[in-house]
Amino acid sequence: MTAAPARRGRPGHSLDSLLDVAVAVFNERGFEATSMDELAGRLGVTKSAIYHHVPSKVELLRLALDRALDGLFAVLDEPGATSGPAIDRLEHVVRGSVRVLTTQLPFVTLLLRVRGNSPVETAALGRRREFDRVVTDLVRAAEEEGDVRPDVDPAVTSRLLFGTVNSLTEWYRPGRGSDGGLTPDALADALVTTTFSGLRTAARPIPREALR
Repeated sequence: MTAAPARRGRPGHSLDSLLDVAVAVFNERGFEATSMDELAGRLGVTKSAIYHHVPSKVELLRLALDRALDGLFAVLDEPGATSGPAIDRLEHVVRGSVRVLTTQLPFVTLLLRVRGNSPVETAALGRRREFDRVVTDLVRAAEEEGDVRPDVDPAVTSRLLFGTVNSLTEWYRPGRGSDGGLTPDALADALVTTTFSGLRTAARPIPREALR
């Protein structure tokens, strides 16, 4: 009789499922306060089952932060972000960032809580700053093309714009009622409508009756 082939990995626990649980616990308790024992308990496995996939808790953090950052940088490589008027490329990046946030919400939430307390966190912050520089350059280019008002510093505009995007992590919870029934595309539409109306040089003034 031929022996059955050996099974690889741990049944029911892939690296992706391990990351999902780890990120949830990191967001609940904080990375430093989370132990491998706690992760194993949440998964219902031994620590050795976790070490089968990753060598350390720090590696889990690195993989989680890279997932969020890789998603954001992938948006910058899309055709809509690389060709056309700068204002349109900026809008594409904003929409794409909303898409990444909504599909990778726990991972982006973790990224936004990073403070540089370890080499892994410092590297993640460096990549975030690189992304911010690209966005600032887009704002500056749109200003030079006459499509963005010039009376606000491009770096400030970039921070305000993505501060609005990042604030979605505080309240957007798909399927829990707090999302107002918005799909990711509808959420991006709402954000672009409210923010770009103040950015564009041809923005219409808000009627007084709408302010009452």
